[in-house]
Amino acid sequence: MVVLAAFTSLGGLVAFLAGAYGLRRTRRTSEAGRVVQALVKSPQPGSERPLLQFETHDGRVVEVPSPAPPTRRLPLPAGGLVGIAYNVDDPRETVLIGAERSGLDWVFVAAGAALIVLGVILALTWA
Repeated sequence: MVVLAAFTSLGGLVAFLAGAYGLRRTRRTSEAGRVVQALVKSPQPGSERPLLQFETHDGRVVEVPSPAPPTRRLPLPAGGLVGIAYNVDDPRETVLIGAERSGLDWVFVAAGAALIVLGVILALTWA
């Protein structure tokens, strides 16, 4: 039974770290990234997410899939402009201003922490 407790804690640790990494990445890109306006383009065939096209600080034109989940609509239809922040070192890493998905990352952190605590309780109970 201790093996079950170890797997529970390990799964919780993975979920916790995934959420923490997502929160850190979103915060870093939002705070230190460059803010620009991106053109919303129609999704490619077979894709649900629209494309965002923007120009970087060094003049490169970059086209990336929208970082917003497919279930969340962008504020404007194709042809409109939205504000994004992008990582200067990797312009493919973007955050849609006003539509950050930190809620999902917090769910991963909370669920991971709960599983870690449950795993520790199980291990102490069966030890």
